[in-house]
Amino acid sequence: MPITQTQLEAAAQALRQVLAFERPADAVLHDFFAARRGLGAHDRGFVAETVYGVLRRRRTVERLAPGGTPRELVLAYLVGPAGVSVRELAPVLRETEGGWLARVKAAPLDTVDAAARAELPEWIAQRLAAVTRAGGLHEAARALNEPAPLDLRVNTLRATREDALAQLAAGGFEVSPTPWSPVGIRCRGRPALSRHPLFADGTLEVQDEGSQLIGYLVAPRRGDLVVDFCAGAGGKSLMLGALMRSHGRIYALDTSRARLMRLKPRLARSGLSNVHPHLITGENDVRVKRLAGKADRVLVDAPCSGLGTLRRNPDLKWRQSPQALVELAARQSAILRAAAGLTRPGGRLVYATCSLLPEENDAVVAGLLRELPAYAIVNCGAVLRQQGIDLDTGEFLRLWPHRHGTDGFFAAILEKTAHAGAAPGAGTAPSPRILTSDSPTQSQT
Repeated sequence: MPITQTQLEAAAQALRQVLAFERPADAVLHDFFAARRGLGAHDRGFVAETVYGVLRRRRTVERLAPGGTPRELVLAYLVGPAGVSVRELAPVLRETEGGWLARVKAAPLDTVDAAARAELPEWIAQRLAAVTRAGGLHEAARALNEPAPLDLRVNTLRATREDALAQLAAGGFEVSPTPWSPVGIRCRGRPALSRHPLFADGTLEVQDEGSQLIGYLVAPRRGDLVVDFCAGAGGKSLMLGALMRSHGRIYALDTSRARLMRLKPRLARSGLSNVHPHLITGENDVRVKRLAGKADRVLVDAPCSGLGTLRRNPDLKWRQSPQALVELAARQSAILRAAAGLTRPGGRLVYATCSLLPEENDAVVAGLLRELPAYAIVNCGAVLRQQGIDLDTGEFLRLWPHRHGTDGFFAAILEKTAHAGAAPGAGTAPSPRILTSDSPTQSQT
């Protein structure tokens, strides 16, 4: 279908708001569309795809249209990375834009600058280059700049994966099993599934395959007491509950009322009776203190930079900064230290982020091990193999979009030696603010 003036103007207006980088792009677009009910589904799709396209290819777009207005950036994206012809856009162009846009179209898209070619800020490109294999930066960046597929998790209390696949296929959806997660389904394209009966009855949840693998690292047993320390909207809590067949007890803790409110309808649909959401004020909350030294499993899905989710949240690479990374690492260390106080002797603590950077991952784990020698690393690959998942991740779980087809994730399993007592200072973390999943981001749940 031809691009209309309404679509072009709406995309420019939305981009202007998003480029303020005051809030996440998805929240900005949600409010933008809510205020413009007259935009049809096709119009909204064009606006969202174009805005996210500019965010993904921002360095190229700004090189094609240096100092450009939002409208000019949209046009440069369309004729540049999106490959639209100037002739196709002619009906919606202003009198002065035709010649300029023809020159933009003729400009080369490639560049010798490594960070620009990767469509990343310099500081992120440098850090990723240091942790990817030789020449792997651009392979990783290419995957991070592609839209993510839609991954689903089957609630095995409701159906088997085979049954869910059959029902979706019968409805005309192109679906396949995820390669690693035994309960994952991958959908081709962007199907409208939100009103499908399998969603309405709690059989399906949207969850990236990498996030599902975190649940298998926790590996809860049916009678366990489990704490999801930064539960957010509860996607991992729901998965853990299903793995436990609704036995045992899961405490989904968070300081964000809004996120926990999003969990409640999902929990009602799931059929689970072992997940218990609790709003807490911080690490000194009485609920936290009562759990000190009692949990069989503790999951810390820590607030992080979210750079592993750039396929879904391309604005994050422009909203983060090196200073923010320093602050995040300090918060992550404090959160993990507080969570360690909940683990019983012989229990396990799983630390996870959707970041690709060592400052938020290896360094945080190493810091805890230096401080609490009662904890020892458990090999993630071995734990997955015990559950029939043939993914040799080695000591830590490290997932990359270009290698595994998932969002970028890191996870470590830490086991508390059986003779150890409760960690010193359990429930007395220094700040009531640090146990939160509000900001900057959490992994997709």
